Amino acid sequence: MGELRLMKGNEVIAEAAIRCGCDGYFGYPITPQSEVMETLMAREPWDETGMVVLQAESEVASINMLYGAAATGKKVMTSSSSPGISLMAEGISYIAGAELPCVIVNVQRGGPGLGTIQPSQADYFQSVKGGGHGDYKLIVLAPASVQEMNDFVELGFQLAFKYRNPALILTDGAIGQMMEKVELAEYIPRLTDQEIDTRYGNWATNGKKPNRERNIITSLEMESDKMEANNQRLQDKYIQMEAEEVRYETFQCEDADYIFVAFGSAARVCQKSIELARAKGYKVGLLRPITLFPFPKKVIGEMAQRVKGFMTVEMNAGQMVEDVQLSVACAGSAVPVKYFGRMGGIIPSPSEVVEALEQKFIGE
Repeated sequence: MGELRLMKGNEVIAEAAIRCGCDGYFGYPITPQSEVMETLMAREPWDETGMVVLQAESEVASINMLYGAAATGKKVMTSSSSPGISLMAEGISYIAGAELPCVIVNVQRGGPGLGTIQPSQADYFQSVKGGGHGDYKLIVLAPASVQEMNDFVELGFQLAFKYRNPALILTDGAIGQMMEKVELAEYIPRLTDQEIDTRYGNWATNGKKPNRERNIITSLEMESDKMEANNQRLQDKYIQMEAEEVRYETFQCEDADYIFVAFGSAARVCQKSIELARAKGYKVGLLRPITLFPFPKKVIGEMAQRVKGFMTVEMNAGQMVEDVQLSVACAGSAVPVKYFGRMGGIIPSPSEVVEALEQKFIGE
C-alpha cells in the first residue's frame, strides 16, 4: 500500500504531478484551482525532482509555454478553471494540431462569463466537442473522488503520450476543494531524452541527433491536400481512442429499470439518490462515464435495449444529455432520455434527483 494522506483534491493534483515524474508545470492562479500552483510552490519540487514550476503572466502565456515544453517530449502540464481554460482554447487547438502530449486540468466553476467560484459542470461541451477552432478532440477524464484526482494525473500522461494528444482532467470546484483520504503513488523517475526517444519515438525537439533529420513540430500546412491528410490522421487516432480507451463505472445496473447517467460530483449525488429511490421501490442504477471522450456510447446503446429510461444528472443546463440521446438513437432504441440538473454553482441534492425521476418517469 502506498502512502495514505488526508488531502484536498487540488493539493493531490500537485502531489501526483511531482510523484509521476512531471518535468514542468506552467499556470496562472484562478479560483477554485489556485491550490494546485500554491501546493507546487510550497513543495519546491525543483530541489526534489528537478521539476520546473512557473507562474506565467496569464493563461495565454501558460498554455503557450506548455506548447513549447511539450514539443521537447517532456511530461508537462497546466491547470486552470473555466474562464482560464477559455483563454487557453487557441493554444490547446495548436497543441492538438501539432500532436503533442500534455495534461490540462480544469477545475470547473459556474458561468457563463465570470459567473461564480462555485462548482459547475457547464464546460462539458467545451471539453468534449473541441473547445477551440478546428476538428480536434481531447482525451477527457472525469474524476469523482480525490483518489481519482491522484490517479488520473499519471493516467492522463500515459494516454497523452500513447496518442500524442492533450489529455484533459475535467473536475469541478467541489472535488477540488473537498478533503478525502488518498493513497499516493510511488515516485516515478523523470525520463531522460534517450528514454523518451526509446519509449515514445524520436519525434521530439530535444536536440540534434546523429543519423536523424531535424524534427519540426507545427500545426501549419499550406497545401490543402496535405492538411486534409493531417486531419484524417487525427480522425483515425480519435477512432482508435473510441475503440480502446472507453472507461466507465456501473452501480446497481443489473436489475435497473431506470439509469442515471452522471459524472464527477453529480455521480456521487446519484449514488445516494439510488439508495433513496430503491427504498421507494424504484429499480434505479447509475452509469458513470469516466472518459467523457471517448464516451461510453456502446454500453448506453446496450442498456437502451432493456431499460425503461435514462436520466442524466448534470450541474449545467443539459449538455451530456445530448450524447446520451445520440447513443440511444444510434442503437435503434426509442427509450426516453430525460435531463435533470442545477446551474450557477448549485449541486443537486439526492432527494431532488429522486423527485425529478418521479416527475419525469414514474408519474407518466
